[in-house]
Amino acid sequence: MSPEIFSNISKIIERDSKSTTYKFALLRGVIEIIQDNSPYITFFENRVYIPTGLLVEKWLLYYYPLLQSKTLIPQINGTTDLAFATEFRKLIAYYESRGGLSAFYNDLKTKGIPEAIRADFTALARKIRATVVNMPMKYIGRSLSDEYYSIFEHKRQSLARSQHLDLERMITDFGSFSIPADYYEAFKILGSFMSGQDSILFKWAEFSVNASGKHLSMERVLNEILDSPITERNIAESKKLYRDILSKNGTVYCVWTGRKINTYDIDHVIPFSVWKNNDLWNLLPSDSKINNQKRDKIPAPELIEKRKDQIIDYWQLIHETQTARDRSSSGCVHGIGR
Repeated sequence: MSPEIFSNISKIIERDSKSTTYKFALLRGVIEIIQDNSPYITFFENRVYIPTGLLVEKWLLYYYPLLQSKTLIPQINGTTDLAFATEFRKLIAYYESRGGLSAFYNDLKTKGIPEAIRADFTALARKIRATVVNMPMKYIGRSLSDEYYSIFEHKRQSLARSQHLDLERMITDFGSFSIPADYYEAFKILGSFMSGQDSILFKWAEFSVNASGKHLSMERVLNEILDSPITERNIAESKKLYRDILSKNGTVYCVWTGRKINTYDIDHVIPFSVWKNNDLWNLLPSDSKINNQKRDKIPAPELIEKRKDQIIDYWQLIHETQTARDRSSSGCVHGIGR
């Protein structure tokens, strides 16, 4: 991997067309897929191949909160709208009274898109795919070369007309794109920095602020850009862990009061609205009434200090449980314990 690659990426971010946020969404999505170490990533010769459906999934999550926001957060210069805005607003309207982004993502990941909105969702996913392929993939790298698709190459694939579209079919039916192996290595090594505040996400927010005539603040726009869903799967895993603790230890204690509890909520220690984190260490059992009172408030330092022993106890239980599970998985892989 040559230093030239990092220079090229910097030029793409700074100099390539800035008429829309598509470029930022494409780069952010690719970096996150690589950082997620997706099992769908494949390698052939000097290029790395990624299902386009994974990128469509990312764009669904990126643009949902931006288009849902009551505050207009521009994503394109001029009076025109995003290519897929009309289809997207139908999806947003459907889920408005059904739980919003989190409900939609749970359906996409686990339950399946309801029949009532399935056709509109299929149209939206197809429109996003076409936009990704025909816009940012085509033009990214024009500051470095006069050629189209100079960095991103897309393997075109005819789409079936079925309206029963889900995440799995998006991955298998939406074709794939590829990037040079050197770019993949750069994104893998420094992706978290390139998608951080000083680069892609910051530039994305900066674009929207400038496009609004600077009527919006960076803080407001960044909050919307970073919005993401809480999935039932995340919370369910944590609840299952504490049910296991309850069955083994006989009691579970409220992390904030120390009282024994038979039924409980799983509380975000640092509220999800403040930090988008569903890791187990940030999900601890709380008395339902206390959790409702706390809502999106950050716990006072005095409370955390007072309850630190209980918090640390839970972290230790999480660590021991996860360690035991990892050992068990490792044993199975190597034929131990069968």
